[in-house]
Amino acid sequence: MKVVLFCGGLGTRIRDFSEKIPKPMINIGYRPILWNLMKYYAHYGHKDFILCLGYRADAIKNYFLNYDECLSNDFVLSGGGKQLLMLNSDIQEWRITFVDTGLHSNIGQRLRAVEKHLAGEEFFLANYSDGLTDLPLDLYIDNFLRHDKMASFVSVKPTQTFHIISTREDGIVTNIKHVNDSETRINGGFFAFKTEIFKNINEGEELVIEPFQRLIEREELIAYKYDGFWACMDTFRDKQMFDDMYYQGKSIWEIWKSPDKFGAKSHTREQAPVQKELVT
Repeated sequence: MKVVLFCGGLGTRIRDFSEKIPKPMINIGYRPILWNLMKYYAHYGHKDFILCLGYRADAIKNYFLNYDECLSNDFVLSGGGKQLLMLNSDIQEWRITFVDTGLHSNIGQRLRAVEKHLAGEEFFLANYSDGLTDLPLDLYIDNFLRHDKMASFVSVKPTQTFHIISTREDGIVTNIKHVNDSETRINGGFFAFKTEIFKNINEGEELVIEPFQRLIEREELIAYKYDGFWACMDTFRDKQMFDDMYYQGKSIWEIWKSPDKFGAKSHTREQAPVQKELVT
């Protein structure tokens, strides 16, 4: 399936970073969170990406136009530095379509803007591009196809450290508990759609408001409950959490590195070394 990634938001809640670069380009270790998400989808065989660009689109375009595979792959340097033999490759099989979807567009309108790039497709995947997970994607897609509904999203527990309260009409608190101890669940941002979804999004509408409400009324929207790892990069604290996990060797979203350890099915195949002549 093609994968639509929403990369155009302003990232106002993580402004220290996103004033200089768009939020999807904030690094975890050596690579941006966007790259980590694309690597996740590619691991399951979904390597045809459509990037919905907006704020600082130039940063995302330049990153891939000047992509350096050496940062995250093994290689052999020889000939006095004139020959480079890549022992494996990240994005050799990826196809990436870059689409300007507007600086201030909402998610629904960004999706409408790339409809023509999904012509001929029956289904596609989509994501906000700021969240990572170890979700078994193949099982999620199987569940979506089996239910034969218009749309699906992954339902997860919120990661914020706030509390849910209950009160009487006079304000007296009757209950308070951490959100993780409640039944509250949120949209995790991992979507699967039939392309018929475009018939349900009108001009100016936000995806998860008016269109989703119509799907709910027609029982065409399903949620896939997942209680494994999921986190998004909304704040500086989230950035620190991802960095800590990465440098402590606990980046469990990197299922492409240790499929046996994390229980994920691998759909990748060995690639022949890629030889490059370095320009000096």
